[in-house]
Amino acid sequence: NSGRTQRGRPSLGSWVTYALGAETDELPAYIAMADPKGLPVEGVLNWSNGWLPSLYQGTVVRPREPRILNLDCPAALQGEPQRNYLNFLNELNREHAAAQSDRSDLQARIANFELAARMQTAAVEALDVSRETGATHRLYGIDNPESEEYGQRCLIARRLIERGVRYVQLFTKNQYWDHHGSILTALPASCRKTEKPIAGLITDLKQRGLLDSTIVHWGGEMGRLPVIQNDAGRNKVGRDHNTYGFTMWMAGGGFKGGCTYGATDEFGHHAVENVVNHYDYHATLMKLLGLTSEQLLYKRNGREESLLDGQAGRVVEEILV
Repeated sequence: NSGRTQRGRPSLGSWVTYALGAETDELPAYIAMADPKGLPVEGVLNWSNGWLPSLYQGTVVRPREPRILNLDCPAALQGEPQRNYLNFLNELNREHAAAQSDRSDLQARIANFELAARMQTAAVEALDVSRETGATHRLYGIDNPESEEYGQRCLIARRLIERGVRYVQLFTKNQYWDHHGSILTALPASCRKTEKPIAGLITDLKQRGLLDSTIVHWGGEMGRLPVIQNDAGRNKVGRDHNTYGFTMWMAGGGFKGGCTYGATDEFGHHAVENVVNHYDYHATLMKLLGLTSEQLLYKRNGREESLLDGQAGRVVEEILV
């Protein structure tokens, strides 16, 4: 997610929101949605801001209600009492911040609390999929128990994008695609959970005129070997990790549709044709997002940090419109 195996670096979503900022002041610019059965491997590092200001960390939306904890105002404070309280608090915050103008962490903390107050109305509406039609629910597979939960998250992602959220990430639990064993049953189950919702998302974005301005990226950190892993016995075969050649797909946002780029060797093991590494992919994303390398610089401990970390990524023009 960060382009490096070194822990502690900002996630891609943090870099994007650091460079582009927010499109709305009522919702976070960067939202991550976890699986109800658990966090992905490495947990919060997947949406961490690293050493960027905390304003750029992903906001987690829970997989079940309440999707954001502690969002509702206590009954005794609702209405005018809350408005008076927030107005007074705003005066105190501005006075305190003016005296410590060099404290970016303080500025980020104040901004986060102010955003939380605005989210009490905007987030509740944005996360409510019951406002959608039955046809839309069926499009996302919400009418099927196998794809219902993932379909709801894909639909929420579309609702967030419509409302100006800059970067949305969906995760599956733990090592959901890590099929070292039982691949003959586990892989089809994983596909049934995700394939209709993600197809529905792309279809919905397109019919609403949002796909051309939205990049959809599906991928993970590695692929699988083209040979059987048989640690668990004949009836529970799987496939081990393969970092030398694997596939991701993208849609919308300036990517050329209906094309395949790159190829592996005859064994499906190593990428040998039109190889794209993560620096190339990040450089390509930067072009599509209208970003320059100077916009993705952050000075830290006397060093200029960046998404590409000083590497010369190649823009893959062949897959762009």
